[in-house]
Amino acid sequence: MNRIRRQRSGLGDSGAAAAEFALTLPVLCLLLFGSIGLSTMMAVTSALHFAVGKAARCASVNAALTGVTTCAGSTAVQTYAAAQYRGPSLTGLAFTLTAATTGNCGNKVVGTGTYVLRTGLASVSVPVSATACYPTG
Repeated sequence: MNRIRRQRSGLGDSGAAAAEFALTLPVLCLLLFGSIGLSTMMAVTSALHFAVGKAARCASVNAALTGVTTCAGSTAVQTYAAAQYRGPSLTGLAFTLTAATTGNCGNKVVGTGTYVLRTGLASVSVPVSATACYPTG
């Protein structure tokens, strides 16, 4: 009698695990790809901060040195900052230099761009920017 009950009790569960997996798989995939996209966006932000920091320092330090033309002028600083950025591609990546005036900031470099965050369902354009100041002399 126990043997018959055991066989009958398992008849209704034959496809339940597969159905539950099929229902949860899309949600798990969205979480996975969304997490990867957000992690990449954090890497973009970090790389942009690094690039503008290096460019602001270059503009302040190399401007005081004679004969060094690495960051002499706004165009050279922009080229240097673009070379220092090693992150994932950004749409409209641009760097601007504000030369030192009276104040605490010194040379200020601002980097801006747009990162396209792909979540699996939609693509979202996220503006990313970073600012760095480095005092002169």
